[in-house]
Amino acid sequence: MDSYRFLSAYYDRFTDDVGYRDWADYFEQVFARCGFRPELILDLACGTGSLSGEMARRGYEMIGVDASNEMLMQAMNNTIDCNPRPVFLHQRMENLDLYGTIQAVLCCLDSVNYVTEPKVLQEAFRRVSLFLEPDGVFVFDVNTKKKFNAMNGQCYVREDEDVYCIWQAQFDGTTCTYDFDIFERLGEKNRWERMEESHLERYYEPDALCALLEECGFDRIERHPELSFGEINGSEDRIFIIARKRK
Repeated sequence: MDSYRFLSAYYDRFTDDVGYRDWADYFEQVFARCGFRPELILDLACGTGSLSGEMARRGYEMIGVDASNEMLMQAMNNTIDCNPRPVFLHQRMENLDLYGTIQAVLCCLDSVNYVTEPKVLQEAFRRVSLFLEPDGVFVFDVNTKKKFNAMNGQCYVREDEDVYCIWQAQFDGTTCTYDFDIFERLGEKNRWERMEESHLERYYEPDALCALLEECGFDRIERHPELSFGEINGSEDRIFIIARKRK
């Protein structure tokens, strides 16, 4: 499935409500709780590079990895002003291959849910562990079953003057399918071009994710509500998992 073939060009326009500064603040709090400031950070499934750019502007050296060439093209454009500028690589999570080690890995906006095969996710975690230095930190978020259930059968619309995007979600208890229809106005004759795209996400039980992390060399695993360090109570739409590579 060629996710983001078309949506990449409009992704930032339709996700302008994502608080990347808040996410970056949270990750810096995670680093402080871990007692270190990483020099080199991997932004896994970096998308259009918004988080990579935000972290780079705060003085971190960043590597961004994504499976979509189209998203990486957007990321290159979005980080022109950064110094140091992030390095972007075209790789799938399970094929991660870096030139050396990193001290922290961030994987944001339910990118883990996009890995729909547990064995493939296990390999992705193993690759993260391989390139993460001992005692390094791995932080990612996932959608909860509560959120997937709430989206099931729903239809969503985002639009501006020249682009209209509608998507529908169907959740079968394990897999969530998003079907996108994107309409873009062409020229001044009020003609519209239609593009179609489908995405898949898989729901993972948090216990299963933690077990996979342990198998891949992680410990000191924490689970928290979105952008907090509180306790999980079942009302969350998104949870964060923080893990350290074994020393």
